[in-house]
Amino acid sequence: MDVIPAIDIRGGRCVRLVQGDYERETVFADDPAEAARRWRDAGAKRLHVVDLDGAREGRPVNWEAVTRIVAAVDVGVQLGGGLRDLGTVQRYLEGGVERVVLGTAAVKDPDLLAAALERFPGQVAVGVDARDGVVVTEGWLQASSVTAAELVRGLAALGVPRIIYTDTMRDGTLTEPNFPALQALLADVQASGDWMRVLYSGGVSSLRHVRQLAKTGVEGVIVGRALYTGDIDLRQALAAV
Repeated sequence: MDVIPAIDIRGGRCVRLVQGDYERETVFADDPAEAARRWRDAGAKRLHVVDLDGAREGRPVNWEAVTRIVAAVDVGVQLGGGLRDLGTVQRYLEGGVERVVLGTAAVKDPDLLAAALERFPGQVAVGVDARDGVVVTEGWLQASSVTAAELVRGLAALGVPRIIYTDTMRDGTLTEPNFPALQALLADVQASGDWMRVLYSGGVSSLRHVRQLAKTGVEGVIVGRALYTGDIDLRQALAAV
């Protein structure tokens, strides 16, 4: 299992939110590229970068900060936030991003998702962001009419190779992962063919959580606030799995 540090960007800085609430922000680095180098030096093989402003506004906002991250490190960068058209997806991939993550677009524009999967095979993942089992979009500000289970079935039918499941109520809380919800989602994935890879995010705050997640069979775990506060040491987490 991979342990992937999260770098969330708002206003050009590296921040963490609590439960996606833009009013509950903590700044951890003025330069996201500095944070990227820190996690690279600690052994990270991949980084999970989110343009928070882009997610809320529906367009790329922190392009320059993302570009600095890509230029600063020689590890894979997967990027989400504000990716709502093929031109933006192509621009980021050609700019050195390894993998893009579609969230709102995957829910509201399945034709775009299908086109992206065809044009950029292996480089597109889908964010399944859920609150109480219901998918949320637009930077987690709007609840959709789709459940996580329904979305997973639809994504499997489209041939989506990889999803990133986030329990938004646990994100940034330093509590614990929602293991029951994750197990239910993994059961839905298995019922849909068992070939889709799953990464988990939300509430991971200890090495014990990392070890527990490794036993579930997820491909990776994304860790944010716990790395910045020191509750999890990245080197130890990587060694644990």
